[in-house]
Amino acid sequence: MSFRFLQHRTGAIALSAMLATGLVATSPASAQATHDWPTQPVRIVVPFQAGSATDLITRQLGIGLGREYGQTFVVENRPGAAAMIGSEAAARAPGDGYTLLMSGPASMVTNRFLYKKLSYDPDAFEKVAVVAITPNILLASPGLPFKTLPEMIAYAKANPGKLTYASFGAGTTSHMAGEMLKALAGIDIVHVPYKGAGEAIPALLSGQVSMYFDTIMTGLPYVKAGKLRALGVSNARRSPMAPDIPTIAEQGYPGFDIAPWYGIVAPKGTPAEVVAKLNVSINKLLKDQGFREKLAATGAEPRGGSVADFNAMVGAEIPRTEKLVKQSGISLQ
Repeated sequence: MSFRFLQHRTGAIALSAMLATGLVATSPASAQATHDWPTQPVRIVVPFQAGSATDLITRQLGIGLGREYGQTFVVENRPGAAAMIGSEAAARAPGDGYTLLMSGPASMVTNRFLYKKLSYDPDAFEKVAVVAITPNILLASPGLPFKTLPEMIAYAKANPGKLTYASFGAGTTSHMAGEMLKALAGIDIVHVPYKGAGEAIPALLSGQVSMYFDTIMTGLPYVKAGKLRALGVSNARRSPMAPDIPTIAEQGYPGFDIAPWYGIVAPKGTPAEVVAKLNVSINKLLKDQGFREKLAATGAEPRGGSVADFNAMVGAEIPRTEKLVKQSGISLQ
């Protein structure tokens, strides 16, 4: 199997450092097996439904990595329980480099504060690389008596508990965005969790729920078709996909900044050399114009960076999320 991409300076430096510190297995058999990785298909677990933003981004990543290595990267959807089903499946897999997880805020950060007992350890993974980030948009049925976020807030205050909002799972960023809005605006709106856009969008279109924090990729087509209204974007700046939709922050709630991110992780014990190879390959792919265009089509913005960058991002999110969960009083079994 080709090892050409480690000829890049960054990859060579990372590998040399790990060899010097003894992080890479040094026995002849294990070293050769790691050096040749991958020699068989690699599974990428997606803890959300097929057709979700996470799924689509992962499939594009799998295609790119497959070309890089000459092996198949198989996407396996394991949706449900706020990403816990898929995260548990990946955490329990052997750390041999042949199972990866497309993680996000729910699996790595939020679940540890929402659930008294988790079926997996959020820290039982080797961080590989952050792939992308994408904003959520707050969608509402056009049949409701408001057209803008300020009008919705006023209506919610006049009718506490009447409005509902869907999310793509308890503990996901769409759930946390709703709770953040409730806390900042001082409104009472009821959370209704679903497994993904495949369930939540039909519920919103049929009037079963009032609103939905959806990824811009799956939600925007309904806005453009006039079937749903967009009340605001969840992260700090407007999306290039929909520059006319204002952020929630600029509509009177400064500091409102919450959006899904997508990062590849591997089960604990995955060889450091495999992690380094994957990190270099993902960063290389994120610089490819064709891949960047595919990401842009989903509303995602490429990220990349080192393993240390990934760890730092998660480390910064943990206290912020813990504070939000405590403020909102959310507690799940």
